[in-house]
Amino acid sequence: MTFPTHDPSKSIHIPTTEQNVLQYWADIDAFKTSQKLSEGKPEYSFYDGPPFATGKPHYGHLLAGTIKDIVTRHAHSTGHHVERRFGWDTHGLPVEHEIDKTLNIKGKDDVMAMGIDKYNAACREIVMRYSGEWKSTVERMGRWIDFDTGYKTLDPTFMESVWWVFGQLWQKGQVYRGLRVMPYSTGCTTPLSNFEAGEDYRMTSDPAVTVTFPLVDDPSTSLLAWTTTPYTLPSNLALCVHPDFTYIKIYDFERDQNFILLESLLGTVYKELAGGKKDAKKDKDAKPKFKKVGQFLGKDMVGWRYIPMFDHFTEQYEDRAFRVLSDTYVTDTSGTGIVHQAPAFGEDDHRIGVAHKVVRDDEIPPCPIDETGKFTAEVPEYQGKHVKEADPIIIKDLQKKGRLIVRSDIMHSYPFCWRSGTPLIYRAIPSWFVRVANISDKLVANNEKTRWVPANVGEGRFGGWIRNARDWNISRNRYWGTPIPLWVSEDYQEIVAVGSIAELEKLSGVTGIKDLHRESIDNIEIPSQQGKGKLRRIEEVFDCWFESGSMPYAQSHYPFENQDRFTKSYPADFVSEGIDQTRGWFYTLLVLGTHLYDTAPWKNLIVTGLVLAADGKKMSKKLKNYPDPMEVVNKYGADCVRLFLVNSPVVRADNLRFREEGVREILANVILKWINSLNFYLGQAELFERSTGEKFVYDHDAPKSSNVMDRWILATCQTLIQHVDTEMGAYRLYTVIPRLLDLIADLTNWYIRFNRTRLKGAGGVEDTRAALNTLYEALYTLCLTMSSFTPFTCETVYQALRPTSPAPKDPRQDVRSIHFLPFPSVRQEYFDPVIERQVKRMRAVIELGRLVRDRKTLKIKIPLKELVIFHHDQEYLDDVKSLESYIAAELNVVNIVYTTDEAKVGIKYRATADWPTLGKKLRKDLGKVRSHLPKMTTEECKSFLADGKVQVNGVELVEGDLIVTRFAEVNTEEGKFDTASDNDVIIVLDIQRHPELETMALLRSFTSRVNKLRKEAGLKPSDKVEIYYQVDEGEQDFLKPAIAQQEEYLLKTLGNVPVELAQKGNEKKVIETEKRSKEAEEIAENERFVLSLVLA
Repeated sequence: MTFPTHDPSKSIHIPTTEQNVLQYWADIDAFKTSQKLSEGKPEYSFYDGPPFATGKPHYGHLLAGTIKDIVTRHAHSTGHHVERRFGWDTHGLPVEHEIDKTLNIKGKDDVMAMGIDKYNAACREIVMRYSGEWKSTVERMGRWIDFDTGYKTLDPTFMESVWWVFGQLWQKGQVYRGLRVMPYSTGCTTPLSNFEAGEDYRMTSDPAVTVTFPLVDDPSTSLLAWTTTPYTLPSNLALCVHPDFTYIKIYDFERDQNFILLESLLGTVYKELAGGKKDAKKDKDAKPKFKKVGQFLGKDMVGWRYIPMFDHFTEQYEDRAFRVLSDTYVTDTSGTGIVHQAPAFGEDDHRIGVAHKVVRDDEIPPCPIDETGKFTAEVPEYQGKHVKEADPIIIKDLQKKGRLIVRSDIMHSYPFCWRSGTPLIYRAIPSWFVRVANISDKLVANNEKTRWVPANVGEGRFGGWIRNARDWNISRNRYWGTPIPLWVSEDYQEIVAVGSIAELEKLSGVTGIKDLHRESIDNIEIPSQQGKGKLRRIEEVFDCWFESGSMPYAQSHYPFENQDRFTKSYPADFVSEGIDQTRGWFYTLLVLGTHLYDTAPWKNLIVTGLVLAADGKKMSKKLKNYPDPMEVVNKYGADCVRLFLVNSPVVRADNLRFREEGVREILANVILKWINSLNFYLGQAELFERSTGEKFVYDHDAPKSSNVMDRWILATCQTLIQHVDTEMGAYRLYTVIPRLLDLIADLTNWYIRFNRTRLKGAGGVEDTRAALNTLYEALYTLCLTMSSFTPFTCETVYQALRPTSPAPKDPRQDVRSIHFLPFPSVRQEYFDPVIERQVKRMRAVIELGRLVRDRKTLKIKIPLKELVIFHHDQEYLDDVKSLESYIAAELNVVNIVYTTDEAKVGIKYRATADWPTLGKKLRKDLGKVRSHLPKMTTEECKSFLADGKVQVNGVELVEGDLIVTRFAEVNTEEGKFDTASDNDVIIVLDIQRHPELETMALLRSFTSRVNKLRKEAGLKPSDKVEIYYQVDEGEQDFLKPAIAQQEEYLLKTLGNVPVELAQKGNEKKVIETEKRSKEAEEIAENERFVLSLVLA
C-alpha cells in the first residue's frame, strides 16, 4: 500500500513508473476512495456518449476519454461529487453487420428461417467482444470512470426507459407514420443504411431518356425532362425547375413542336451542341434544327400544369399534382434543367413534393412496386416485371406515345447491394418519424442557452443543422434493437403506444416479462378496444441513435427509479464528443430534451476535431498508416499521449495529424524536464540535510522571500492557478495546457538555472531554505494544477515530495494521493504583477542576446564588452535594469547601456502587412502596395503612426492595414556589432572578441575551480596552498600568458601565483587533484587543464 520510493540518482522509465502508479491506485482503491471523500458535496453531472464494444478503441476514443477525464477530475478537485459511469452502445447495424458476415445472412428470409431469437442471441454474444480491451485501455490512459455500474443499451431497464421516452412523445402527438426514401436492396428485400449503400459502387450502364410533358394550356409546347430511371415515370407527380435559371422556348422544325429547357443544355437534345457548344460545325447549306421563340425565369413557370405521362394516379392526385415546382437543388450540369419528380423514389423529390403540398408527409406517394422490386397491379401493363427488366419496355411505350425525344445510355458509378450483388434502388419506405421541423425554433433557442467550445461549431455547423432540421426517422426494419412499442390493428386505424413493462402486462394480460427484445415480445398481442380483433406489434425497432439520445433518462432507469438523482443531475453540466456527433448524439440529445423538457440536456459541451493519420488521411487498419495506440502508450506513457492530444488543434474542433514524434517530444521536453526539476530539488534537499544536519520540510507559513526570482516564480504560480481556474470554468482546455507547459519551462529553464548555486547553499542556510521552500511550492502547485491533465506524473512527483511535506493541518484529511487533494487556492500575498513583468522583459532581452550569440557562434563563455538595449518606454528599460545582474551573467557581458534615444542606436522604421487580410480589402490594388511597401521610408512610417493613414503607390492605407516595427540599422559586415528585435525591444551587441576580457574570464573560472578543489580537499579558509596546473597533452597553454598579465589579481584572490605541475619539486606532496566529470571535447578550449593543490 506504499508508493515505491523515487530515486533521483537513477534514470526513470515513464511507462514503468505509470504502471507503478496504476498498482498504487488499485491498492488504495483510489477512484472509489475519491468518490467517497466527495460524498455530500455539490453534484457535477456528466453524460458519457456510449461507444460500441464490437471494435477496439482508436485515437479518437483516447482523445474523447482524455477530455472527459480532465474535465471531471477538475470538477472533483474543485469541490464537487462527480458520478462517472461508462456506457455501452450494444444495438444496431454495427452488430448486425458482423453477424450477417459471419453467418452469411443475405436478407430477411434468412433471418426468418434462422429465427429472430437465434439471430439476436448471436448478436448478444458479440456485443461485448472487446469490452476487456476497452476497460484496460481506459484504465491505462488514467481515466477514472465506473465500469461496474455502467449501463448497456441492451439492459431491460435501459430499454424500458427508451419506451417511456417514446411514450411521452406519442402522448404529445410528436410521432407519426410517414415514409423515407432509402437505399433499397430488391435482392435482399430490405432497406440499407447509407453506410451499407456505399460498400459496393460499380461502373454500370443505364438508359437515359429525354421525354416530353405537354402543357395543358398549350399541348404543342412541352417541358423536356431527362432521367436515368425510366421505371419511375409511371409514378411521376411533378416537374421541378430552378427558380433563378432562365429557360428558353424553342421551335423544333423537324418535330413541329415547341420545347422548353435550359439553353446551356441543348446538347441533351441536339448532339452537335453537346458540351455547351454554341456554333456546331455543319454544312453551309444545312438548315437549322430549331429556333428560339421565347424565354422564362424558372420562378415564373411555377404552377404551369402539364399532361401526365401515365394515368394510373391521375384521379387520386389530379387536384394537387402534375404541375411545375421550383427548388434550388436543380443543376445546370446535365439533363435539361427540368427534373421529373417521383416522390416515392427520390429523397429530394419527396422533400419538394411535401413542401409544395403535392403529397403529405404522412402519406405514401405512388410506389407501385413490391418488396422484390416488381411492379404491382397498380400499373398493370408492367405487373410482375422487375423495375430494371421493365425499363426497355417502358421506353418502347414512350416511343409509341410520341413522348420519347432522345434515348441513350450512360456509364456511371452506381451503388450495388454488397450482400446480393443487385443494383440498389431508392424507394419510399413506410417509417415512423418524430416531428422535429415544428420545434426547430425551440432547438435553436435551447442550444443558444448552452456553451459550446469552440463556440463557432455550436453557432455555425450545429446551429445551421438544427435551424433546417427535418423530421427524424426513428424506425429501422431490423432485429437487434429496442422494439418500437406500438401495437396496431391490421388497418393501422387503432394504435396503442406502450410506455412500460407494467403497462404491457396490464394491456396484454401477459405477466413476468423480463426482456424487451423482439423475440420476447413480438408474439404478445393486445385486445382491440375498437372491435378490431388483436393488436400486434409493428416489426420495426428503434434507430440506435434514439437509444443513445435517451441515455440521460435510460442510464438511471428514469422515471421508474432514481427520480431524485435524475432531477439533481439534469441537464448535465458537461458532455463531449467529436465533431461528427453534431449530426449524431448531440442532435438526438437536443431533440429529445427539447420535446420532453424544453431544454438542452447539457450546459457545457466540448466538441473535438478528428484525429487523422500523419499523412492527413483517415486512419485505416487496411493501410496501416498509424501506430497502434497502446504501443505508443506503452512506449512513451499515457501522460505524453494525453498532453499531445489535448495540446493540439483537435481541441478547437480542427483536425489533428497524429505524429508519434510529437508524443516523443512531449516526453523529452515536458515530462522528463519536469522529473529532472524534481530530481534536482530532492538532491538539494538531501544536500541541505547532509550539510546542516537539519531535515528540510516545506513551511507554508514561511516569511515571504526577498529574492526576486523566488518572488517571480511564486507570483507566476498564482497567475497560473487563477488562469487555470478561469479557463477551466469556461471549458477552454486549449488555453490551459500552454500555460501549464510554460510553468514547467519557467521552472527548469529559468528558475532552477538562475538559482542553482543558491539551492546548493551558496547564500547560507536561511537563503537555501527559502530557495528550497520556493522550489517545493512551485513543484507542488504544478502537481495540483496539472493533476487533471497528467494524473500519472503528478502522482509520481507528489509522492516524491511527501517526505519533505508537512503533516496536514486536518489530521483526518486523506493525503495518500494527489487526486484526493483540492485544486489550489490563490495566495494573494504572492501576487506580484510588477515582478512578473520585469522578469518577462528580462527574459526577452536574454533570449535576443542568445539569438545573436548563436547566430555568430559566440559561446557563452566568451565575454563580450557591451550590450545596448533600446526601448521607447522608460519603464521597460527600468524593469530590465532592475535585473541587470542576471542579464550580465547570462549573456556574459561587461557593460549594459539603456537608451530611449533612437538616433544613438540608429533606429529605423519598416512597414509590413498581413497580406491575406489586406488582399481581401485591396483586391486588384494589392500588387501596387506589395511592390512599393519595402520602399517606405522611416519618415513615412512615422507619419503613418502619427496620422493613421498613408499613400503607398497611389493607394491610401489606414490604421490597421500596416504593421510598423522598429529596427536598429548597424553595419554587420564589419563584424563589430549585431542586432536583434522581437518587435518590441531592440538590442545591439558588441560581438568583437577582446583578449583582455577573455583573459579575465579565464582567470575567474580558474579561481572558481581552485575554490571548489579546496572545498573538496576539506581545507579551511586559513589554510595556505600552492597551486599547480597541467595542460592536456597536445593542447595550447592559454593560462601561462593570462597568469603573466594578472599576477597581482591572482595574488590578491588566491594568495599565490599558480605554476605548471612540472615545476613542482618531488618533496612536495599533492593533497588534492581535480577529477574530470566531462570529456575534454566538452570543455572550453582554453580550460583544458587539471589543477592540483599542495600545502604551503
